[in-house]
Amino acid sequence: MKKERHIHPADLRALASLATDATLGITDLVEAVHGTVLHGSGKAPRKRTGGLAGLVYEAVRGVTRMAGGGIDAMLARLVPLFGEHGSSPEREAVLAALNGVLGDYMEESGNVLAIRMALRKDAQTLLLEQEHLRNAFPHAGGKLLVMVHGLCMNDLQWQRQGHDHGAALARDLGCTPLYLHYNSGMHISRNGREFAALLQTLVREWPYPLEEVSILCHSMGGLVARSACHYAAQERLSWLPLLRNLVFLGTPHHGAPLERVGNWVHILLEATPYAAPFSRLGKIRSAGITDLRHGNLLDEDWEGRDRFARTDDMPQPVPLPEHVACYSMAAVLSRNGGEFSERVVGDGLVPLDSALGRHIDPARCLAFPAERQWVGPGTGHLELLGSAEAYAQMRRWLLPE
Repeated sequence: MKKERHIHPADLRALASLATDATLGITDLVEAVHGTVLHGSGKAPRKRTGGLAGLVYEAVRGVTRMAGGGIDAMLARLVPLFGEHGSSPEREAVLAALNGVLGDYMEESGNVLAIRMALRKDAQTLLLEQEHLRNAFPHAGGKLLVMVHGLCMNDLQWQRQGHDHGAALARDLGCTPLYLHYNSGMHISRNGREFAALLQTLVREWPYPLEEVSILCHSMGGLVARSACHYAAQERLSWLPLLRNLVFLGTPHHGAPLERVGNWVHILLEATPYAAPFSRLGKIRSAGITDLRHGNLLDEDWEGRDRFARTDDMPQPVPLPEHVACYSMAAVLSRNGGEFSERVVGDGLVPLDSALGRHIDPARCLAFPAERQWVGPGTGHLELLGSAEAYAQMRRWLLPE
């Protein structure tokens, strides 16, 4: 067993790269504010600042790049000397949060801290080959349960208050749990496509006769799973006919208000002359986060568009997968209910209507039968992960009669 470490030597190199990029970004921001004030027109200049001030800003950028390159070269020589170490749960949590906020940028810039999608067991990546899977699951059967986490989270965080829905369902239903680990800052459709391909490989390489697959997803994970089902149907992948149950736990099917608020703040800043340069701070948030504004599932929902622009365009309606038992679990913070609490506050992050797939446009409503819906009063978004009541309902739904 490798000794667990909160920080790996390679992390320092990756974080130094992010720090260099951040310093360059701050320099650009300061120069933009300077230029706006200097011109006195209330409009940011189209070009960089000229004269002595421009030379100073270029000098700061040059020194930053040179220092960043020097630090990177030094750390590159030192990293191999420290050997390999295991990753602590604390480190995994920080990396998951970092990827949720900056994951698309980290992936595009080749940062080694960008999470690569994988199925895991006990925080260890599974090699999807028959022999490896047989060794990892020597007593498994033909029923698989795939767990899909939410934004800024990871596969270890299904464990809450001593309870793990996946482990409990495995015990009570006789299925084998596998945990998806993915970069939640990427576009949901990109994660959906990759998840669909990963499940195809899993089904092909599973070393035992496969009877059925179930997916339990929390928050954004439900959107990733729906996107995967859409692309699996489009490509006629063989795992989709094996999918029996799809359970959504606090999934924002029609988006989350917090991202809409963030988008409005960004737009208001951009429309205010002297605050306009600061609007670029709002563009730091990842593609995964902006997809949550309305619940984007498909490439067409974002390709060729400015994802930070205010628009009335809505994502294309995507129905629930056919011939799959789909269940929706939601929560509200208030125990007494009330229209405002349910429709606006919901579980603190996801309104009740969004979690239950309800929409004023009938074409966008998701067809969850009443008997496959559950609402937990006095429960927060993350508390759904450890809710004994939620688990009891899941067990009743999924336990064969």
